[in-house]
Amino acid sequence: MKKQTKIILVVVIVAVIAVIFIYPRRDTIMGGGKNAPSPASTQGPGGPGQGQPLPVNVVELRPERLENNLSVTGTIIPNETVNLRPEIAGLVKKITFREGEFVRKGTPLVYLNDDELRAQYQRLEYTKKLFESQENRQKQLLEKEAISQEEYDIVLNQFNTNLADLRLVEAQLNKTIIRAPFDGVLGLRQISEGSVIGTGDIIASIVNIDPIKIEFSIPERYANQVQLGSKVFFSNEAGGQEVEGTVYAYEPNIDAGTRTLKLRATSPNKERRFLPGMFVRIKYILGVEENALMVPSEAIIPELSGYKVFVVNAEGKVEERQVSIGTRTDRYVQLVNGVKEGDLVLTTGVLQVRAGMPVNYNKIN
Repeated sequence: MKKQTKIILVVVIVAVIAVIFIYPRRDTIMGGGKNAPSPASTQGPGGPGQGQPLPVNVVELRPERLENNLSVTGTIIPNETVNLRPEIAGLVKKITFREGEFVRKGTPLVYLNDDELRAQYQRLEYTKKLFESQENRQKQLLEKEAISQEEYDIVLNQFNTNLADLRLVEAQLNKTIIRAPFDGVLGLRQISEGSVIGTGDIIASIVNIDPIKIEFSIPERYANQVQLGSKVFFSNEAGGQEVEGTVYAYEPNIDAGTRTLKLRATSPNKERRFLPGMFVRIKYILGVEENALMVPSEAIIPELSGYKVFVVNAEGKVEERQVSIGTRTDRYVQLVNGVKEGDLVLTTGVLQVRAGMPVNYNKIN
């Protein structure tokens, strides 16, 4: 019994010691001591981070020149082009041009055999003199009332018929010489001397490429902005350097299949840098505005009712502005109303701020 009493006494003493040393430290160990700081005391009065203004970037609105450009693709076409064909059939007597040669309008290119036509022309020249002499005599007799009007009319008709036949053969003779219809460069020859050709046979092509024309199409929503005389800048893959052109015509209707409007521009091509059929990239200037207010596209916040931006007022606080947008470029958007020159528009933090919130802004322009 004495041994059991001793064991119980030892257990009681250990328990008392544990209570004395561990209980006063419980709150400290569990983080609930009287002197432990409250988590709330480390925060600002408005919650986490509300004690310091949010850092943001802004742009100051300044009027600038805005070119309303439209990027499209197009094709080079010649100023004039035609396949040369004879107007009458005949034997090719002589070819006077070289392939790829530049020729002036009216230059003789091909001569057809004209022996038969020349013989007809000479015969009609002789009969013309005869009929002309008869007409003069009959006219004198008519004035003296020696013959009737009917007799004179018969001779006069013969003379006029001869003149008509003479003009017809003369026109046929002119067609035996094929001439250049305009200034241009000749293509590859399709005939040879000695061959007999008809009106459907192609002799060669002739192309005028100075100036050249640029054909392209734009979406129908831009159709009301097209103006004759407006500028385009175009380049091909090989050169890269942009060349200026001028819009001179457009179709009077929208293509129902593609919903586009076809335009043509023209540009000098003295060095023959551009050839018909070339693919080109085109920058079409729809209009120019001298005092546009532009902001980066990330500053614009779309809403169901339109668009808005945030601006920083004189007190360094955020204001919300409803705006209308105009022209868009690759990176910027034009603000049409709702803001003015000198306003500071937020470009960062637009999803974190709200009206009346103080910010620490950094101007990036």
